[in-house]
Amino acid sequence: MTYKKNKTYKSIGEVAKILNLVNKKKGSLNTHTIRFWEKEFKQIKPNILNGNRRYYNDDTIEVLKKVKYLLKDQGMTINGARKVLNTDKSLKLDELPKNSINADYSIKNKLKKISNLIKQLKNIK
Repeated sequence: MTYKKNKTYKSIGEVAKILNLVNKKKGSLNTHTIRFWEKEFKQIKPNILNGNRRYYNDDTIEVLKKVKYLLKDQGMTINGARKVLNTDKSLKLDELPKNSINADYSIKNKLKKISNLIKQLKNIK
């Protein structure tokens, strides 16, 4: 039985496509990003077989999706993303955007209030 034919495991190239890790200038896949994340996050555990080929199961791919979301979409540092992944709380990707939207909404409201205060101060002059 080979892992490539087993659909529960994906190669590093397939995972890079799933995560949309593409070099925008060259159009090539950034598989080195995944290998770097493996060193930084203990939760990422690929099966490494003959010839150092890496194969990822669905659980590991989900962790990689979370890492990408935290680092690329939320702009977190590696240490910040590690803290989030190491918490006891379950981290579901579908919940994360809701939390960030609430934070964005709160920030937008505060900015509107500040903008209104500045307008009022200008009118006082």
